[in-house]
Amino acid sequence: MTFDRDNEMDFENRVIAPEYVPEDAEVENPLRPRTFADYVGQEKVKENLEVFIQAAKQRKESLDHVLLYGPPGLGKTTLAGIIANELGVNLRITSGPAIEKPGDLAALLTNLNPGDVLFIDEIHRLPRSVEEILYPAMEDFALDIITGKGQMAASYHLPLPRFTLVGATTRAGQLSAPLRDRFGVVLRLELYEPKELAKIVTRSAGILGIDIEADGALEIASRSRGTPRIANRMLKRVRDFAQIMSDGVITYSTAKIALDRLEIDELGLDSGDRRMLNAIIQYYNGGPVGVETLAAAIGEEAVTIEDVVEPYLMQIGFLQRTPRGRCATRAAYLHLGLTPPGTVADDNPTYDTLLGTHAIGMRGNRLKRIKKVTP
Repeated sequence: MTFDRDNEMDFENRVIAPEYVPEDAEVENPLRPRTFADYVGQEKVKENLEVFIQAAKQRKESLDHVLLYGPPGLGKTTLAGIIANELGVNLRITSGPAIEKPGDLAALLTNLNPGDVLFIDEIHRLPRSVEEILYPAMEDFALDIITGKGQMAASYHLPLPRFTLVGATTRAGQLSAPLRDRFGVVLRLELYEPKELAKIVTRSAGILGIDIEADGALEIASRSRGTPRIANRMLKRVRDFAQIMSDGVITYSTAKIALDRLEIDELGLDSGDRRMLNAIIQYYNGGPVGVETLAAAIGEEAVTIEDVVEPYLMQIGFLQRTPRGRCATRAAYLHLGLTPPGTVADDNPTYDTLLGTHAIGMRGNRLKRIKKVTP
C-alpha cells in the first residue's frame, strides 16, 4: 500500500479548520456582537445568561463564575465580551498557556477593578500550580501567597476585589473536578443550524460591505460545519470569486462554484477529510485500522488526526472509533459514492437518514436540492 506524498494533506491551514488563526482577526474583531440582541443562536445559553446578569445587577453583586465549553469557533470569547458589556464592567482577556507561574495570575487578579470580568481561554491548559492559587481567588476572593523558604517563610493573605471569572474550554473533561466545581454557571455551546449561520453570514456581509443574496448566504452556511468562525472565513473566500465572477454579488451559483472549487462539499468535508476516509476504505477495507497506522499511511501526525479530523467525522456518523481502530461507516461509503460491504459498521441505515437527522443540520432546508441516495 502506498500513498501519494505529492498530495499530502495540510490539516493545519484548512478553510474549514474551526481553530483560531491570525488571519481571522481581520474578520472576527469587527464582527463580534456586543449585545445579546445582536448575538445569533445559542438561545438557551443567552436566555439563562440574561437572567443571571439581570439578577446580579439588581443585587449589585458580581456575576457568579461562568464556564463555557463546546467545540472551537462557536463564540465563547464573544459571549465573554457580551457578559462584560451587559454588566458594564471591564473585560480582561488571557489564556491558560499564557499564565505560566502563580505570579502571572496574581498580577492579573490584583489589577482587576470590582466587578470586572476575567476571561481565561483554554482554561484546561492552566498549570497545576496556577490552578491551586486560583481556587481561593474564586471562592474567597483572596490570594494566599507564601514568600521565602524554611524558617524565613511567611504567608500573606491578600484580599481581592470581587470579580467574575469566565473560563472557556473545548475539553471540559480535562478540567480538574475542584476547578470545575467552583463555577456556578456551566453552559455548553452547541453547533449552529444552517438558518442561524445564514443570519450570521448575512450580518457579517452587511458589516463588511458585501452584497449577498439569501440563497448565497445559506449555501455558505450549509457547508460551514455548524461553526460561525468557518462561515465567516468562507465568506471572505467566496467574496473573491463573487468580485470576479458576478460583479461582487454573492449568489447561490457563485457560492456553490466557489466552494466546489475549494473542494468543500455539501456536508462541509474538504479533500483532506475525503482522502482520509478513502484511505480507510480502499487500503484497509473500511477498517478497523489503528490511528498510528493510518497516520503513517496518509503522512500526517496521529495527534492531528485525533484532534483535528476525527471529531467532525464522528459527529456526522462517518467514522467510528473502536478498541481495534477506526472504521468507516456505511454513510461514509454512500457519501463517497462507493458500495458498502455488509461488514461495515452501520449506525445509519440510509444516507437519507444521516442527512435528515444530522444534528448540525448541514443541509437544513436544502435537503430538497440533494438527490436522495439509497443503499
